[in-house]
Amino acid sequence: MHGKEPNLSHGEHHHPHARTAGRRLLWVILFNAIITLTEYVAGLLSGSLALVSDAGHNFSDVLALILGYAGEKVVERQPTARYSFGLRRAEVLIALVNALSLVAIGAYVVIEAVDRFRNPAEIDAGILLPVALVGLFGNLFSVLILRRDRNRNLNLRAAFLHLAFDTLSSIAVVGVGVVLLFQPWVWLDLVVSLLIVVMMVWGSIGVINESLRVILQAAPSGLDPEKVHEAILAVPNVREAHGLHVWSVNSNEVFLSCHVCVSNGDATDTDQVIVAINKALEESFGIRHTTVQVETANLCRHRNGAGCCP
Repeated sequence: MHGKEPNLSHGEHHHPHARTAGRRLLWVILFNAIITLTEYVAGLLSGSLALVSDAGHNFSDVLALILGYAGEKVVERQPTARYSFGLRRAEVLIALVNALSLVAIGAYVVIEAVDRFRNPAEIDAGILLPVALVGLFGNLFSVLILRRDRNRNLNLRAAFLHLAFDTLSSIAVVGVGVVLLFQPWVWLDLVVSLLIVVMMVWGSIGVINESLRVILQAAPSGLDPEKVHEAILAVPNVREAHGLHVWSVNSNEVFLSCHVCVSNGDATDTDQVIVAINKALEESFGIRHTTVQVETANLCRHRNGAGCCP
């Protein structure tokens, strides 16, 4: 059997500014945790459901930021004999918990909104507006801090987008506060809170789908296994490819294993076939972790009478 085992150390390189970026991320986490608690307490005191829902959205930011920080630390953990992939999939599990918690927060806000609609409550704009402004400027400050590192990895990019969307929701809550200073339109608070819930749940659905895709070891979204199969068959001396599996262990590392049948038997340089397949996969699909078994006959068919390996 010839093959190239997954390069488990790939993606574990450290940039000189990684430690500084980690410190910035910790400060943003602490800052947003304080904002979340402040908004939640102020929402209860003022009676503003929009402020409570914005606190829930901000809480999701804190979870996303913690995920980003944890992802940075997980990458530093070396694989072991028992955990041969390291702890990369922990990122996906945390993301799934994050998304499900957002859905739960959204359900709570909807229940509260229905109750407030039946039993309208007075809202203290004097508390709502200053705290909403604090939340807005806090989100803007956090966005500026993370702007430099937002493209370092998927976790940080997701955290940055969380903060950017939360900035928009904070603007809406500030708008509610300004209106309530002049008009007693408490229904506007309910409308904004529900809009924030829609935004939270909409974002969560994508994260849930992506997390389940990775956990169930489905082919990565945006990658067509048929195209991958065709690219392997296009390599010189490859006459058949079977037992093809394409999956990922986290949000950005794709793995592949397959069996290829070569022509010309012993005359074929199988190492060169493997090198050519790996080059094609990396250039066309960004796949760098591969295990390729080279055969002169379809061993899977000989073993179980089927045309491909399970």
